[in-house]
Amino acid sequence: MTNSYNQTIMETSKYEQALSQYNLNISDAEVAAAVKRIIEEKVPENDTIEVKKFLMGSVELTTLKTTDNEESVLALTEKVNKFYHAYPELPHVATICVYPCFAEIVSQSLEVDGVEVACVSGSFPSSQAVLEVKVAETALALRDGATEIDIVMSVGKYLSEDYESVCDEINELKCVCGDKKMKVILETGLLPSCADIKRASILAMYAGADYIKTSTGKEKPAATPEAAYVMCQAIKEYYEKTGIQIGFKPAGGLNTVHDALVYYTIVKEVLGEQWLTNQWLRLGTSRLANLLLSEVVGEETKFF
Repeated sequence: MTNSYNQTIMETSKYEQALSQYNLNISDAEVAAAVKRIIEEKVPENDTIEVKKFLMGSVELTTLKTTDNEESVLALTEKVNKFYHAYPELPHVATICVYPCFAEIVSQSLEVDGVEVACVSGSFPSSQAVLEVKVAETALALRDGATEIDIVMSVGKYLSEDYESVCDEINELKCVCGDKKMKVILETGLLPSCADIKRASILAMYAGADYIKTSTGKEKPAATPEAAYVMCQAIKEYYEKTGIQIGFKPAGGLNTVHDALVYYTIVKEVLGEQWLTNQWLRLGTSRLANLLLSEVVGEETKFF
């Protein structure tokens, strides 16, 4: 009993100590003002064809619909294969993101080197399942060919301030992933404040996240520039303290090319050029690929 209690105190202290190294005294109003300034002053200079080409290579082409089936997922994968040959001068998408039950069909039919197979796992999008189920689903996705895993932070546990359980779950699933990249979705639209977004970002990174991601796309609001700004600030501070580079992925609500340019600009201004590769910046979207392609080629194009 005493040993168990002491272990709990030690674990709690570990995460509290990590949080104590960061400034969590940030206001929503300050963040909104900083984002407004970046959008007004910096986004226009990034509105170029070269940036749009880069962003195409950061797209995680995503299908997470209840109506998905083997035929529709195969058709999406074939479009990625055909794009590589139709537009050899353009970067291919970074990732195809699907439910775990489609990992095998994507991995077996994908012909383009360098495109990752990402699976949402751990009882996406709610994260409401016992840990053993999350572990099993993640392990099976990896077995069937997933090269990246996206999980959802246990938001309910976070909101009840059970940071130990939040972090232990993330760490356990990272152990299952091993050297495969794991993204942790914070579901920022459900977090009460910018300070909470920063706290959740720090906890996820300390627990083993390779990327932090805004949203599942299933809750409103999804990604926002303000959430992105706070998450990038957390990534920057974490990198300065640990030397560990963490990737960033906005997802949900990326409806226009301008949206993509806003997130690109926030990453550029907060994190710098080191993060401007498709290894460290991803965009979770299904509609954005056609919009970016249309602007790059100069006419409306619906390839995907």
